Amino acid sequence: MFYTIGRLLYEYSDVFSYCRLFNYITFRSIAAALSAVIFVFLCSRPFIMFLHRKNIRDQARDIGLPEVTDKKGTPTMGGVLIIGGVIFSLFLWANWKSPFVWCTVAATLWYGLLGFADDIRKIMRRSGDKGLSERAKLVFQSVFAVIFGYYITGSSSPLKLHSLEFYLPFVKHPVAQLHPVVYICFLYLFIMFVTNSVNLTDGLDGLAITSSLFVLGVLGIFGYVMGNRIYSDYLYFPYVPGSGELTIVAAAFVGAGLGFLWYNAYPAQIFMGDTGSLAIGGAIATMSVLLKQEMLFPIAGGLFVAEALTSQIQDKIGVKLVGRRIFYRAPLHHALQYRGLAEPKVVVRLSIISGILALIALSSLKIR
Repeated sequence: MFYTIGRLLYEYSDVFSYCRLFNYITFRSIAAALSAVIFVFLCSRPFIMFLHRKNIRDQARDIGLPEVTDKKGTPTMGGVLIIGGVIFSLFLWANWKSPFVWCTVAATLWYGLLGFADDIRKIMRRSGDKGLSERAKLVFQSVFAVIFGYYITGSSSPLKLHSLEFYLPFVKHPVAQLHPVVYICFLYLFIMFVTNSVNLTDGLDGLAITSSLFVLGVLGIFGYVMGNRIYSDYLYFPYVPGSGELTIVAAAFVGAGLGFLWYNAYPAQIFMGDTGSLAIGGAIATMSVLLKQEMLFPIAGGLFVAEALTSQIQDKIGVKLVGRRIFYRAPLHHALQYRGLAEPKVVVRLSIISGILALIALSSLKIR
């Protein structure tokens, strides 16, 4: 809204010359982050009280750790706050003509709706194990992944010439030009993996949101570089006109995430639930694809990768194939708890690792 109004006023008269600020991605990113923080701060306490009144509380799963069952009854579905903060902030500061904004918002709402349905089902059945079936989640997630894949590889793709190029971190030029069908299959697997890995990480107070902030910050910086012809040429990145809007999107997520972390830090007053974790995962996956940085995620989001791998190895290989546990507990954060580390220490240490991985990912801007 402010972006459109500011451009109109600036073009109308020199009296409104200060409105040129609205053309700068840096200014709008800062404003977007602050707007999202303020929105979440103002809405969190009333929303938490509403959840208490409606008895919308977390249904903890029994995984053999007393710390987990102690949290039963904490209000959940805090992802509504994060999504609300992001949409409110983008309404004010984003350029809504940009396909980059629409794609990311669509992913956020689509996966957020899936998480919302899963949370509601768990609450209604009073069990953390009785949400949507794995098959139902897979189908719902697949619909968006396939549609997005066809859109990205189509003639109307915002990536245009770069849509089928495959990039690796620390390598200047694309390493391959993929066939559209192959790339769509790759995108499908990538989006499914990223969204579910963020969801699996959401098990300790503040862990998933803190780790997500680092990844979103990295993607925001890449969006700024790739949307600027001078910086992209200098650093040998593909120039993607309009991708700078993803910096505003990332800033809105960071602001909303920081506001939510205020209430989600140990001991949490509210959980994001699948509503938040799937929405954030969908946004991260979509932004990574739009910026052609799919293979940067294993570095910046290395913690999410570790969480997903330990969980899948435990379930698919250990329990179902071998017939025994491979790890004492899974995913990774519960394994660390089982070894005797207190929850706050696990969260802080894993968050530090996420920050280090984010710095390594950022180094690929120059080391190429």
